Amino acid sequence: MGVVVVGSINVDLIVRARRHPAPGETVLGRDLEVRPGGKGANQAVAAAARGASVTFIGAVGSDEFAEPAQSGLRAAGVDLTGLVTVAAPTGLAVVTVDDGGENSIVVIPGANTELDRDAVAGHEARLSQAAVVVLQGEIPREGVEEAARLAQGRVVLNLAPAVEVSAATLRRADPLVVNEHEAVHAAALLAGSRGSTPGAAEAPVGGGLAAMRELVSDGVPSVVMTAGAAGAYLGRSLPGPGVEVTHVPAPAVDVVDTTGAGDAFVGALAAALDADASVEEAVRRGVRAGADAVRTTGAQPTS
Repeated sequence: MGVVVVGSINVDLIVRARRHPAPGETVLGRDLEVRPGGKGANQAVAAAARGASVTFIGAVGSDEFAEPAQSGLRAAGVDLTGLVTVAAPTGLAVVTVDDGGENSIVVIPGANTELDRDAVAGHEARLSQAAVVVLQGEIPREGVEEAARLAQGRVVLNLAPAVEVSAATLRRADPLVVNEHEAVHAAALLAGSRGSTPGAAEAPVGGGLAAMRELVSDGVPSVVMTAGAAGAYLGRSLPGPGVEVTHVPAPAVDVVDTTGAGDAFVGALAAALDADASVEEAVRRGVRAGADAVRTTGAQPTS
């Protein structure tokens, strides 16, 4: 039945510089690369690279960036029959990478904003038949929620960036994939839906782990919190009251570029779940994929 990814597709303009500029400062960059990107496309490529049969649902413009945006998907063998061309320009991301491999990103969504409820509803058959449906926060909220509603298999929701979605959509995720900030945000969304305030939202230290526990206690079947070089944490409910949190450490690697590491994690996790791996094993494969991703430049492989 395979993996269906509903999400963003961009062209990444990658600038390398010794360091990131401070507000109001100009720094000299060393070079510029044009590469395929977008969280949805990155995750689709990562899932396909690990053997999954992947279909991508998204939108590009009719401009000069449309073809390079699709190049990685095509090279990975992703089914693009769900990709449409719209009047808006192809999504664009400007990525600055410093000598430590850390990045800063500005995204212009463009055609990705066209992936609304009606556009997603047109893919009901694909979504209902998928074993795993992968979603992120770079398309309109209505599109994310409609895809989660139509999915009959497992939903992997990567709440990145930390956008607002309904409580029903959060509880449909299995797993919900977040970083610490996104975990606190998601816990606040669920608490707000029932008129209360989560304690984790006010906790400056350990807020992510506390938020994970709140999310699972509040009806999210499983939560995965990525933690960069520390790996990831998996939260699941125990029989009766209580939440089990498992830490999956990451291997030590030399960091070249962190761009797309989280997307490599999600794609590998989705591929593992499609292959009937347990959630914990899927997280382990995701952590390894994320570690591999930071060893090279860009969000998608070039060969």
